[in-house]
Amino acid sequence: MDAAFTAEQDEIRRTLRELLAKRSGPDGVRSAVRTSGGYDETLWRQLAQDLGLPGLALPEEYGGVGCGLAELAVACEETGRALLPSPLIATAALAAPLIAALGTEAQRTALLPRIAAGALTATLAVPGGSLATALGLTGDPTGGAWAGGGRAGGIQARPVGGAEGWRLYGEAAQVLDGHSAGLLLVAAHAGGFPRSRTLLFLVRPDTAAGIVRTRRTSLDETRPLARIELRDTEAELLGADDAVDVAGALAPAGRGLAALLAAQAVGAAASALERTVEYVKAREQFGRAIGSFQAVKHRLADLYVQVQAARSAAYYAAWDPAAGGLALAQALEALRITTAEAVQLHGGIGFTWEHEAHLYFKRAAADELLFGPVHRLRDHAAQQAGLFAPSHGQSSMASASAARGSAGKVAV
Repeated sequence: MDAAFTAEQDEIRRTLRELLAKRSGPDGVRSAVRTSGGYDETLWRQLAQDLGLPGLALPEEYGGVGCGLAELAVACEETGRALLPSPLIATAALAAPLIAALGTEAQRTALLPRIAAGALTATLAVPGGSLATALGLTGDPTGGAWAGGGRAGGIQARPVGGAEGWRLYGEAAQVLDGHSAGLLLVAAHAGGFPRSRTLLFLVRPDTAAGIVRTRRTSLDETRPLARIELRDTEAELLGADDAVDVAGALAPAGRGLAALLAAQAVGAAASALERTVEYVKAREQFGRAIGSFQAVKHRLADLYVQVQAARSAAYYAAWDPAAGGLALAQALEALRITTAEAVQLHGGIGFTWEHEAHLYFKRAAADELLFGPVHRLRDHAAQQAGLFAPSHGQSSMASASAARGSAGKVAV
């Protein structure tokens, strides 16, 4: 494995950092999140057209750049540094991989080039607050229990005769960028309880009837959430037929998403740490900069180690997405600890809600609520790795003990 970045990856990092430094400072972030879309649409078009950001990991045959997850992770790290509010994660990390994996050739040809060009934004809508489970980050997505289990809960789908396709009924309460996305990928149950199965459907909010989208007040305004209500809404099945393996596509998409979110969290943590270091160099107390005190140096050194360890894990996950869940856990933990220390080390001004340190602190708290928490990410990764499975000797002893217990009960 060659851990060095290529010239192309370094150029992506440099170009994005320079552009976002000019266009997406703390004041720019606050202005962007207060727009109807929740992001700077002019900047998004520039990122799409000039840098090809949403199409970095898409094949060239569908209008993409033809790069891989590593290049997109480098870009996500830079957007994390600036806390850029954009539909990048929802579109390029959630929706596009699922369309590429499950869509028919006609669906891929119609949708992916528009996504790569930045003309179409998309997101994934799952019922309840089960996004992390649906993507296999904190639980097993097979079986579809996270989507309502085929009973009255979740979102239900029913086929309509003729060429009308499907109709959906239900609600998704926490949809990332759901209020502004031009395309929704909706996870819904079909077949009722006896033949229950989870499928993905394409819903076009601009033309479909019976859909209500409401932007919700979220802790982190740079990651806007929406409630999607579907009332007999027209939908198109994603894929050629209803035998597609949705769970088999959601898990790989979740691993890739985790790697990109880890890179974003590392970028945010690094930026918060750098801003804190600059502040303690300038802030004086007792006639000297507070950064010269040994206790402050030790705290900052510990944070530096945390961020660098998380960065290494995120870069490895970009190379091997199977490590995405653990990398995300480490990155979210590093971001939480770093932003909490940043607020404290900024002193009284750091506790004011308007200070930029709170932008990073709210990102840390909201991401862990939406994609974690950390202990569940680690627990699921450990379960998948079989760390808690009993050894052969332990299994034999347990079986023998159970047999002796059963024999004693029979004798009595």
